Amino acid sequence: MNNAAALNAYRSNHIEGGVSTASPHRLVQMLMDGVQEKLIAAKGFMASNQIAKKGEHISWAITIIDSLRACLNTEEGGEVAANLNRLYDYMEIRLAEANLKNDPAIIDEVGQLMAEIKAGWNAIPQEFHNS
Repeated sequence: MNNAAALNAYRSNHIEGGVSTASPHRLVQMLMDGVQEKLIAAKGFMASNQIAKKGEHISWAITIIDSLRACLNTEEGGEVAANLNRLYDYMEIRLAEANLKNDPAIIDEVGQLMAEIKAGWNAIPQEFHNS
């Protein structure tokens, strides 16, 4: 996925802040933040029995995860990219299940997985951010 496609993903998901000038590394961080924000909102809507809004936010989270998958460089990313691809698949399936079952524990599970992925991403040294 190129910067323009990532930018469009942000705009369509109402995520704001510095997208047009962000590095590719920062764009991925912002996508990950967007997933977390949508999951928090979905869980809140779930708790207040706002089913349509819950489904909308879960759907946005899935769309953002799909954007993260599109950012993977499967040619150079090797096993790491392949593992992330499988993990993103799993997360999307679990979110669909959370929506269907109205289960906040599943949303928490996906949120924790995204937090772990983001922690790894954040640990990448600065000199590799534009590689």
